[in-house]
This record gives sequence, C-alpha cells and structure tokens, in this order.
Amino acid sequence: MRILWVSFALVVVDQLTKQWVHAVMFPGESIPVLGEVLRLTYTTNPGMAFGLTLGSKLFLTLFSVLATVLIGVYLWYVRKGPWGYRLALALIIGGAIGNVIDRMFYGLVYGYGPLFYGEVIDFIHVDLWRGVVAEWVPFFGGNYLSLFPIWNVADMAIVVGVTAIILFQRRFHEGLVQAQAKEQAVVHPAALGTAAPLHADGYAEPVVDVSAAPEASPKPTSEA
Repeated sequence: MRILWVSFALVVVDQLTKQWVHAVMFPGESIPVLGEVLRLTYTTNPGMAFGLTLGSKLFLTLFSVLATVLIGVYLWYVRKGPWGYRLALALIIGGAIGNVIDRMFYGLVYGYGPLFYGEVIDFIHVDLWRGVVAEWVPFFGGNYLSLFPIWNVADMAIVVGVTAIILFQRRFHEGLVQAQAKEQAVVHPAALGTAAPLHADGYAEPVVDVSAAPEASPKPTSEA
C-alpha cells in the first residue's frame, strides 16, 4: 500500500529529530523558539502520551507493539476505503512505530536500561497554560499540568490522525461502506454464466442449454 510511505516518512522524521535533540541538548535543557509559548525542551517520557502510565515499562512496550500491529492489520483490511481514512490510520501507525522504537531500543542504545525498557524522547514544548487541574477531571484531576505537555513528532501525528477520525467519522464510515459494497458487487465473469438477452421492454428471454437437452429419438420408419 502506497499510503504506508507516509508512515515510513513520518518515522524517519521523528527519529531524526529525536537524535538531533539528543546530540545537541542535554536532558532538562530548554531553548526558546517563540518566547515562552514555543520552546524546545529535552525530556524523556517513561509512560504514554501526556505522561499517563499503563503498568510497567515492559507491559507498555509490548502493549504498544501489539496495538501497532493491530492497526496495521486493520489498515490492510480497509485498504480500498476512503483516502482520508487511510491517511489518518497511516499517521497513527507512523507515530506509534516512532515511539515504539524509543521504548524498545533507547534504553539499550543509551545505556540506562535493557531491551524493551527505553523511554520516549520529547522536546516540542507548547506552553499555553500551566497549573493544577481540578479534582473532578478524569485521569488528570489534582495533578500539575501544562498545556500542552512536551511531546514529539510521533505524538503530533497520532493526535492529528485520531482527531481526523473523530471529526470525519461519519464521512469515513459512509465511504468505507460504499467501497465495500463496490468490492462485493464485482463478480468474476466466469461466475456469471451465460447472460440472458434482454428485450426492449426489459424482459429477459430464458436461455436454454441445448447441450443438456436429451437427444430426440429417431422417428420410426414405416414397414414396407
């Protein structure tokens, strides 16, 4: 599927930017780009997006790998669906693979953990608001949070893909149903058999299979 080139390009950009940040910055360093609103802040995230945790590092890595594989299988299943839907899925897959590489190999490469125990490098810091979230807010209640949390190219791709699916869910669903209907309507010509000719009024004349008809018995000859 050509749409996977989007995923591949995204993984390349994501990994190159992370390696650049690791090479030119030290953990905790913050460089202003647009004042205090946009900064490059080098940090690592042992959990999921937005700092959420899901069990141990090993469980999170294995869960991420499994989720990425399942999304890839689903993308193959809807490979003839709407282009926008497939693009959104390709963005999610590319972002997921980018972060999975961090979790699988970075601990071993940078010497702070074994295989599958790496941490994701984040550096894009958009600081729109910071403070303590109200207690009634699910997951984040009572925690100190800055909007937006520090993330990376892979996180941005996942957010864009998920947002597109949510916003255009109905349109994507209708397009997917139409694509599946067209695929089911295409029948191999060999399975159609001999088509019956149509008259001008639309009446189909039945086709008689002559080869299957019994042979006519010879007329008896009269005796002389």
